[in-house]
Amino acid sequence: MSDLRINSDRLWDSLMELAKIGATPKGGVKRLTLTDLDKQGRDLVTGWARDAGLSITVDQIGNVFMRRDGEDNTLPPIMTGSHIDTQPTGGKFDGNYGVLAGLEVVRTLNDKGIKTRAPIEVAFWTNEEGSRFVPVMMGSGVFCGAFTLEHAYAAKDTEGKTVGEELERIGYKGDQVPGQHPIGAYFETHIEQGPVLEDADKVIGVVPAVMGLSWYDCTVTGWKPTPARPRCTCAKTRCRWRPRSFPKWSPSPTAIRLMAAGRSA
Repeated sequence: MSDLRINSDRLWDSLMELAKIGATPKGGVKRLTLTDLDKQGRDLVTGWARDAGLSITVDQIGNVFMRRDGEDNTLPPIMTGSHIDTQPTGGKFDGNYGVLAGLEVVRTLNDKGIKTRAPIEVAFWTNEEGSRFVPVMMGSGVFCGAFTLEHAYAAKDTEGKTVGEELERIGYKGDQVPGQHPIGAYFETHIEQGPVLEDADKVIGVVPAVMGLSWYDCTVTGWKPTPARPRCTCAKTRCRWRPRSFPKWSPSPTAIRLMAAGRSA
């Protein structure tokens, strides 16, 4: 076991392949939950899982569990995972690394012919980012009973499409009741932005809490550009020269509304 190592090149290639789905020009990824791109990402990852001999279970909120049997399948599985939905211009690794790193562990165990006592499962949760639907961490929240399945199904995006409808449309509305999937232990490897570990000179950390977020969609129209005022350069103290005309400017209606609300345009 001392020389047991994952295939880092294979993991990197998997991350880069998944990142092509929803890739943005600046190197990010836009793969919002329950979109056609999310379906493509889900299909790709579950396809890799099946190639590795894993069985797939999908629950009613679209959480996906990819299982490698153990020697004693009566034991609850040891699970790892994260999410594969992204922020609107998110990175290649946030969430995705936790899922594909777990898959790479399974692939490595297959390569070495190692059988674990308990089953191993790799999971990815629905709408963890909350970029398209609220509440955030929806799939895991329904799973642990933080809110009901009905509440999650009724959530709408900005176009009025619901979670329930979109799950059905992309084919990831499963049969298993959320929360009834057994878990013996859960581990999540996660790459997140932020300077905390860097400032502490650490390469790994344990998250003791999560941040509560409030999301706002804002469209702001700024002031109309003001032409530069012509200036006299005669250097006289009381020069009477004036420009013939000076175009007046006015704030846009949106700017006026923001000002009335006590905000800066």
